[in-house]
Amino acid sequence: MDLKLKVWRQKSGEEKGKIVDYDAKDVSPNMSFLEMLDVVNEDLITKGDDPIAFEHDCREGICGSCNLMINGQAHGPHQGVTSCQLHMRSFKDGDTVYVEPWRAKAFPVIKDLVVDRSAFDRIIQSGGFVSINTGGAPDANALPIPKVDADIAMDAATCIGCGACVASCKNASAMLFVSAKITHLGLLPQGKVEQKERVKKMINAMDKEGFGNCTNQYECEAVCPKSIKRDFIRRMNRDYILS
Repeated sequence: MDLKLKVWRQKSGEEKGKIVDYDAKDVSPNMSFLEMLDVVNEDLITKGDDPIAFEHDCREGICGSCNLMINGQAHGPHQGVTSCQLHMRSFKDGDTVYVEPWRAKAFPVIKDLVVDRSAFDRIIQSGGFVSINTGGAPDANALPIPKVDADIAMDAATCIGCGACVASCKNASAMLFVSAKITHLGLLPQGKVEQKERVKKMINAMDKEGFGNCTNQYECEAVCPKSIKRDFIRRMNRDYILS
């Protein structure tokens, strides 16, 4: 396939960016979206031009690094996948594809398609952990946990912190991410001890970073590559009120 790419280029956070046109030629339908960008970058490097900066690591939908807005949708047109899991067979020969970074005040652009998501790290550092002594792994595994709670905690723990929820929300809300982290710890016995303090600390940290609030449109759930449910936001709000 031959595609027309319109890619956001920005040398640094201090400089203005713009959309730049590129041709992606002889693209295999079996390539991932990131592999396609690799081929485009190889051509740019050969010509002596600056390659497109984009973030990636595992390329297996695990790390959450491949944070791209593709044709206005976080991670592209398919649900339940990250950008690295999106294949070029999702597009047609001759298509025009827009590629942009996450757009949020709390995620400032570093260069091109790379944004600074360290705000998520600071939220986790504020309370997304268990600090009490729970013994070794065998001791923890010996604690009886209702299967319903264990399943919900596992569903919440699948959040990879990619930031798609923030990028898709008109308020740049991080409530889906934060609620998932609060829920998966708060449902387990080891995490219940600090539950009330955790929810206050993490929500305060979220507000301090400049993320917006939830207005119940659920764009976050629609684009989450791990299908995190909006019900976790309800749980977080309830825990916050109780705390």
